[in-house]
Amino acid sequence: MTAPFPAPGGRIDESLERVAVRIAVLTVSDTRDEENDTSGHVLVERLTSDGHILAGKTVVRDDRAQIRSQVMEWVASGEVDVILTTGGTGLTGRDVTPEAIEPLFDKRIDGFSVIFHMISYQTVGLSTLQSRATAGLIGNVFVFCLPGSNGAVKDGWDKVISAQLDSRHKPCNFVEIMPRLSEK
Repeated sequence: MTAPFPAPGGRIDESLERVAVRIAVLTVSDTRDEENDTSGHVLVERLTSDGHILAGKTVVRDDRAQIRSQVMEWVASGEVDVILTTGGTGLTGRDVTPEAIEPLFDKRIDGFSVIFHMISYQTVGLSTLQSRATAGLIGNVFVFCLPGSNGAVKDGWDKVISAQLDSRHKPCNFVEIMPRLSEK
């Protein structure tokens, strides 16, 4: 099957130094714990192999208050640049990650959901409609909410997030604007 969308643009400028970003991983699940959190472990493996710093990792239940509390703790710490969540983006009654996190956004990154769904469509077809992947900024912290499947976190990291968190990615990337996020 031919991909319905053109290949992503951009390139890596090997002459530039790679900047490590501090990333926290939050798994949202009523059924997973640290031992069987496969999607969280996939994200940790990928971000650390890309040279980033694991700033925190935990699992919370599908509960708005628990999700918000953990996210805001990391945001307030000043020790986290990016939060990756996995799980809770579906359509069932217990899936509340977008409801918990989107009201906290100071700015939405609308293009993330669009690009994620384009890529996900190539992998799972119309099943991508069941995801409410979202992203935004809370203060100076980027937050990306991914579905809970291993395939979805691989697609999200490998084909979208990793390039934008690579300081060598051109023509632009999120890392280069991090110092300017608090401009007035």
